[in-house]
Amino acid sequence: MDKKKHHETGERTSNPDVSEFEKGVQVQLQGKTALNDPQSEDSQVFPKPTADPLDPLNWSGFRKHTILGIVMLNYFLFTYITTTTVPSFPEIQRQFGITYSQANWTVAVPALGLSLGPLIWSSLGEIYGRRLIFLSGTLIALISTIGAAVASSYEGYMAARFFQGFGVSPASTVGMAIVNDLFFEFERGQKLGMWVLAVDSGLLLGPTFGGIFNHISASWINWFNAILFGILLVLELFFMPETLYPRQHMLLTLTTRTQNNPNNHKEMIQDSYWPPEAPELCRTTSLPFITLRPIPGIFHPNVWDSVTRLLLTFKFPVVVIAVLGYSFTWYWWTLSIITMVPAAYPQYTPLIQGFLFLGLFIGTLVSEIICSGRLSDYIVKRLMMRNNNVRIPEMRLWLSYPAILSTAIGLVLWGISIENNYHWMVGQVAFFLFSAGIQIGNTVITSYIVDAYPLQSTSTITFYAVFFNLSAFVNPFFIANWESAVGWTWTFTGQALIVLCLSTSIVLVLHKFGPWLRNNSPKPTWVNPEYDLGM
Repeated sequence: MDKKKHHETGERTSNPDVSEFEKGVQVQLQGKTALNDPQSEDSQVFPKPTADPLDPLNWSGFRKHTILGIVMLNYFLFTYITTTTVPSFPEIQRQFGITYSQANWTVAVPALGLSLGPLIWSSLGEIYGRRLIFLSGTLIALISTIGAAVASSYEGYMAARFFQGFGVSPASTVGMAIVNDLFFEFERGQKLGMWVLAVDSGLLLGPTFGGIFNHISASWINWFNAILFGILLVLELFFMPETLYPRQHMLLTLTTRTQNNPNNHKEMIQDSYWPPEAPELCRTTSLPFITLRPIPGIFHPNVWDSVTRLLLTFKFPVVVIAVLGYSFTWYWWTLSIITMVPAAYPQYTPLIQGFLFLGLFIGTLVSEIICSGRLSDYIVKRLMMRNNNVRIPEMRLWLSYPAILSTAIGLVLWGISIENNYHWMVGQVAFFLFSAGIQIGNTVITSYIVDAYPLQSTSTITFYAVFFNLSAFVNPFFIANWESAVGWTWTFTGQALIVLCLSTSIVLVLHKFGPWLRNNSPKPTWVNPEYDLGM
């Protein structure tokens, strides 16, 4: 098959160069100097940078972090729109004539949109670029949020809530791809920690702001959301350029030349230039303001590849065990607490209930600053030094154990405090411990799966996003009935035991057998488009 036909059909043929390239990158990741200071003369960094000023890796720190801030705002809204309506449950029940369980479903439905969205947006983001997908998703979220604000029926409200989630869902997989476009691998723990902080903060601050705006009316919660999406759309338009970069194409095309330094004849300088026979490629900031064409210089997957690759990811047991284990034995209890707060504190107004979520936010923030991304990177660096400077993904997992214990203690303490009508401050301590464990665990798991398959990071994060949000979709359907059947103490103690026993067992399995499972798993047959040699 010639190259032209190969591009038109989108077929992937067995290409020995891909495996060789992947092998080379794995050597970089596990080599003696991986994760060392990039300024060191002996450092090997991933992704491999170019001397191209249009390469996102070469952009200024201010520009990179401005884009990261926009991605974080989008990811903040990813979960914020899900939980911000919780304080308005009583008013929603009266407005639509529904039960408390049906009000809970209004949180589950946007989570379904968040779960299904990455299956569509991920491949489109590798074809048309990150910028267009972010703009399209934000526009859908803005329109559907206005629809939720003016909805006059329960069915119409639920439909608008679904498309809210669907519209903001690119923040997970495409947002993660942008982080990978901008930053080197040795920065990943910190940047992923900030990315995770955004999604967890949105989840936990949503009810706080929802309680404030519910004081005006339930519809004003969504009108404020629409304002936030409008601001986000403007920021994306003017401050977020395209970051999908044809890295492998550029590394093969650009030629490095050495010249005398005009300021010092004893020194030599290196730069990169286009060979005369190679036409210059439009990329990143040199692309049109809005482009509807596929990004040039990379292999473009089929639109359905995100679905097929999701299924193929089941062949990689460390990703499956880590993601399903975290989502369905650990993370999903977050929705148990968030959706049950109005029932746990009925003596308080929705405004006060919203402020009670601050304990969750403070725990998330403190754990990220002290214990999450930076500490994870530090632990990996120290363990590498003890392991002859060879780095393995399982080094990320050590923080999971204290995180699991913190989560379990928080669950038990909160259930007991509600059952026995303890002072609300006891609940805040429980919230702090619970959310600190969730934040650390989330950062650890996302860093681990990306480290395990760095060349397939888009697919692994898609897998994570789908099941992470699917767990949030399922939980609200059973938690209220569970509490009604056995009470607060045993409901949340049962959840704590599941976290303590099952989550710990899962992490132990990954810690002990993770390298063996990866070495004996099938090798991926694809890579992220920026590394693809199948052009």
